[in-house]
Amino acid sequence: MLHLLMPLVFLGAAAGDIEYETLSITSTHDKTEQPARYYAAPEEGPQPLLVLLHSWSTDVNSYNPDTWVEAARSHGWHVVVPHFRGGNFNPEACASEAAKQDILDTVAAMKTRYAIDERRVYLAGSSGGGHMSMVMAGHSPETWTAVSAWVGISDLADWHAETKAAGLKYYRDVEACVGGAPGSSDAVDKEIHARSPKYHIANAKSIPLDLNAGVHDGHTGSVPIHHTLDAYNEVAKGQGGSPVSQSVINALAQEIVPPVPPVEDEHYGRRIHLRESVGEARVTIFEGGHEGIPVAGCAWLAQQRKQ
Repeated sequence: MLHLLMPLVFLGAAAGDIEYETLSITSTHDKTEQPARYYAAPEEGPQPLLVLLHSWSTDVNSYNPDTWVEAARSHGWHVVVPHFRGGNFNPEACASEAAKQDILDTVAAMKTRYAIDERRVYLAGSSGGGHMSMVMAGHSPETWTAVSAWVGISDLADWHAETKAAGLKYYRDVEACVGGAPGSSDAVDKEIHARSPKYHIANAKSIPLDLNAGVHDGHTGSVPIHHTLDAYNEVAKGQGGSPVSQSVINALAQEIVPPVPPVEDEHYGRRIHLRESVGEARVTIFEGGHEGIPVAGCAWLAQQRKQ
């Protein structure tokens, strides 16, 4: 069941005044009411839909989607931001079965409300949104035309160890979501496996995937770039392709840029240190940190459509 609420205006310096509307969706997982926020494209007729996933510690209300929406509306797309159980510090969030179903329910709700171009249903997110974008790519590849994930976490056990060593709070968030520290019980390890996209993203071999990380993340940011490269390598191995070598991953993780010919991509607006592709998937390591580049993500997504 879909309940429309009142329109609102969310002010953002990057995008100017963007009018968003909110809606409440009855979860098909547990019948609870789950919120979402969306921007409706003004054009008539079926339009593409971008499902934009909020970051690790935010929720549908605290996440600022303006830069992504500004990039998406230049292509004439609808954009919806699901709540998917809020910030990743409780068991119902962080790639739980409920959170995954909330995203699918949100897509269904937007299709009920608007004429959506079924050939162009896109998914994107950065950081925690990158983590969940990779999760959903593997969980329901048939839902998406293409997925663009930025600086996401691919293995929660690795990230738990890394953020604990760095004195960051996120290892406590992981424990709160999965019920304890990695290795503390079989049940905990089962949850970590289920919620870590590294172990499922190879299921997305039939759709275009765009995986991205800034080379300085893990130094100036919280997610080491091996998470993105490890996810790509799982896709590559699943398709019989060549993974990025461990020596290259180690060098990039130490901010040592390999001497390769430069890749030109005007949408990124900065140097690209590595780009590899296999089948419908590509990985890009760019000059930057823990960030997404919405213009680049939307430009790539705009090139993808189902036949």
